[in-house]
This record gives sequence, C-alpha cells and structure tokens, in this order.
Amino acid sequence: MQWEQKVEFAAKSDIGFRRQNNQDAYGIHIAPDKSAYLQKGHLFLVADGMGGHAVGELASKMAADTIPHTYHKLKNCSMDEALEKAILETNTAINDRGRQNQDFLRMGTTCTALILSPDGAFAGHVGDSRLYRIRAGRIDQLTFDHSLQWELLKQGTMSAEEIFLYEPRNVITRCLGPEPQVAVDIEGAHEVLPGDIYLLCSDGLTSLVGDNEIGTIANELPPSEACQLLIHLANLRGGSDNITVVIVQVNAPSDELSMPGAAPGEVEGGGITWLWGVGLSVLAVLLIVGIPLTLMGMKPNFNNLRIPGLLLLGLAGLQATLMGWAWWRKYRNSIEDSMAISTAGGPYRSAPTNATRQLVGQLATIEHDLQQSAMEESWNVDWKAYGADYREAKSNLERHQFSRSLRSFGKVIDNLMSGLHSHRRSMAHAAKWGLPPRERSVPTDSNGD
Repeated sequence: MQWEQKVEFAAKSDIGFRRQNNQDAYGIHIAPDKSAYLQKGHLFLVADGMGGHAVGELASKMAADTIPHTYHKLKNCSMDEALEKAILETNTAINDRGRQNQDFLRMGTTCTALILSPDGAFAGHVGDSRLYRIRAGRIDQLTFDHSLQWELLKQGTMSAEEIFLYEPRNVITRCLGPEPQVAVDIEGAHEVLPGDIYLLCSDGLTSLVGDNEIGTIANELPPSEACQLLIHLANLRGGSDNITVVIVQVNAPSDELSMPGAAPGEVEGGGITWLWGVGLSVLAVLLIVGIPLTLMGMKPNFNNLRIPGLLLLGLAGLQATLMGWAWWRKYRNSIEDSMAISTAGGPYRSAPTNATRQLVGQLATIEHDLQQSAMEESWNVDWKAYGADYREAKSNLERHQFSRSLRSFGKVIDNLMSGLHSHRRSMAHAAKWGLPPRERSVPTDSNGD
C-alpha cells in the first residue's frame, strides 16, 4: 500500500438494546505524514471487554489506549513484531491491574488490531472480535475466532452442524487480561489493493448479522452509512450485546481507478454470471422452438416436425436438469462454506457480497415493520424525508436495481431508527419519573404521498 492511497474510514459503537453500559472500545490512529506512515502505517483496533460492573469497560479502554501507545513507541523491530509486543505488554498491564483490586480480578477483553502499511496489511488478534476484508465480490474473515465453537471445528471431532447446534457460541478460549501470558495471532502481511474494504467488529454484530450481509452492506454503502445500518440490523434482531464496527476503505492513488464491487462476470443484484445468462437464453430458445414443432407434429400433415420438436424438448429438459444440479451444488457449497473454516491460515471463511433481491427484500420487510410501529406508537419521524427515500427505494427495487435500492432502504431505516431511539428515551424518562409518555400526532401519510 502506498502513502498516496488515502483511506476513508468510519467507526461507531452502540450500547445495544439490552446492556446497561458499553464495554466495547475502538481506536483509530492515522499516520500524520508520509514518514510516520512508512515507519508504522495506519492502526485500527476494536476491543470487547468482559467482566461485571465497569470492569470490562476498563479492560477494553486499556487495550484501546495501551496498544497504540506501545506500538508507536517500539523501535528497531518490524511492524508485525511491534504489534505483537504491544498486545503482549497490554495483556500484562491489564493482568497487573486486575490483581491489584479484588473487584477487577480476571477482567479481560478481546482485541483485534489492523495495520495498513507499505508492507501490506497485518492483523494482531486475541478473542472473537473479527477482521474482515471485502474484495471483488467476496468477504473474507482474516482472523480465527478464539472460541469454543471454532476450536472444536479446528479439531474436526464433531460436525459443524453439531457444534453450532449444541455448543455455546459465546464461550471464548483466549483473551487479554485474565492470565499473565497469552498467545497472540499475527496474520499477514496481506496484499492491499485499491478498493479493498477492511471491517473490524465485536461479536455483538457477528452474532446477529451474517457474513454476506456484513460484506454486502460494507461494499455498497459509504463507511459511515454502512456502520450505522449494520448496527441498526443487530439492534433490530435483538441488540443483546454492545455493537462496535470500524470500516476502512482503501482508495486508489490519484492516477488510478478504484475497482471495488462485483467480481468479473457478475451483474448487479444477484451473482448471476454471464454463463448462467447464456444458459437461460439457450434454454428459452429450445423451449420456444421445440414446443410449437412438437404440437405441429401431432397433425397428420406435419408428422416430419414431431421428432425434431421432441429432440429439442429433450435437450431443453437435459439442460434444465444440469442447470438445476449446478444451482443445487452451488447452494450446498455456500451453506457448507458458511459453517466451514480453514485451519491452514487466513482467510478462514468467505462469503459472497451481492446485493440480491433476497437481501433487499429482508430490508424492505424490516422497514415495513418499523413503519407500522412508528405509526402505531407515534414516533418522532421526519416523514417528509422518509417519503422521498421510501419512494426511491421501492422504485429501484421494482427496476431490479438492488444496489441502489439497498442504499435507499438504508436511509429509510436510519430515519425510522432515529424515531425509535427517541421513543425509547421518552419511555425510559417517563418510567423513571412516573409520568405518562408524551403523545404525538400521528401523520396521515407515512409514505409522503
């Protein structure tokens, strides 16, 4: 990665819907000049604290503060060596702090750090917070979850279905703080290409939002909007934990063009390659020609057309069977890929990032349910802005412009979620002081028509 390749980034952290405090933390440290970049690169970090009261919050804050400070202080060692030493020293600091106070004993935090540098991308990792890379229509998980489920998958003694069905997902096997010593995973260097998108997050996101959803949203939306929509989705699916997302997009040098998005052969909305398009076209031609020939061949004067018609229909049936088999195999492989992990080094898991009708349809359903609640409970929503974005989202969906529709639905959901958060604060205030919630007038036309 060159100094001229500027990065666009955003970060958001949310308490969620069920927690009393936010035990997540993040850090962003952009090199101020070329010299600093060549020496240390850019550093991004996410930490997810664990422990009662404010203990987890303290541990994650120590990680977010200490790792960058120590990393930039270390001299005469490579970037990956400096990152590992910084994480190890931070583990010692958190462990020492925990042993000084009985209430802080065995406090801990996960840590996932990313360095973007002239030598490539490096990751330092302990715990189950994750680092992803989105590139050319795929999302790759570059870190290995230090969790019970993933360790069992690595051992290979149980099937993926058994592990994810019967073993708890929130049991981690490694983190910073509880023990004096900890093993740190250092990944990389990974090549950095123009258009690459890197995403760091806590498990408050990944426990509720799938890899393909994460990758597609991060790929289609600007970093700030993508962070917000991902947090909205996690909250709308329960919001059972704190949610933190950091997204970094690598821009091309000024004299080059960035090439993010779909892989060659794919079109917007669907993972439908040109090969599938040709196959469907040929199948249509066989049916369009074969059916009339067969029907005409059933008449006495056209018996000579029956055999060619039946032959064409037979070829159509064979092609339909082969295409169905290919689709089933692709679907089965995608399901297996979503559960399988690589144990030979990253990427550990991959998924496609296509703005499909299915994904946009899910957002449309979420939007509809939110809109109904907003109307029934009189949320304070900017209905004029809502109406404009909603009409654009529906219009793009009807025209099969799924990427544009996704972006519009993201704006609509953000508008409604602002009303929901305002409503929740109002209800909490009313409950605290024993007051009736403030009523608002219900708009007569939520679609802005």
